Amino acid sequence: MSTIIAGRFELQTQAEEVMMELMRLGFPREHLSSFFVNPAGQHGAYPIGGDRAMSPGAKESDKSVATGAAVGAAIGVAATPVLGPVGTVTGGLLGAHLGGLVGGLSGMKEQGDQGNEHDVENVLPQRKAGMLVAVRVQDDDHMNDVINLFRSMGAEDLERAEGTLENGDWADFDPIAPVALIHGGNERRVR
Repeated sequence: MSTIIAGRFELQTQAEEVMMELMRLGFPREHLSSFFVNPAGQHGAYPIGGDRAMSPGAKESDKSVATGAAVGAAIGVAATPVLGPVGTVTGGLLGAHLGGLVGGLSGMKEQGDQGNEHDVENVLPQRKAGMLVAVRVQDDDHMNDVINLFRSMGAEDLERAEGTLENGDWADFDPIAPVALIHGGNERRVR
């Protein structure tokens, strides 16, 4: 495992310029990696539906929709004696639809509510889409040089990670892992 410093850039041309500058400063090409990070929900390594970076309350609202739909369908079926045989189907469908809407709305979390520390499936996306340039650094001096270079060349977000970056490939990069952002020389972990 090595220390990796990464910066997000909006344009591919910016990322290419940063890579050239890093090599000019003496960083070996095999210690550098540049790739596009997809928007949250579009990371292809995960099963159908994208990654597990859900919007707040997505898991709870899905459960509430199912519960609301079941309750609504039961109410529709219970209305059969009043509405007759056609009322069974119509009442069941209408009840399921209304129950699903009410259940979905009642199960949603407030915007920005990330749940508790054990509620990992409702965590907000950690990374924004863009070109990520990552550098394996040897020591604090190299780390500070990279951070200063990234800032001077317009990096949007800076992060520090521990991982394996060899032969130009960040082998254990996880696009939805918590990020240790670097702000003004200080790091803070974002969940």
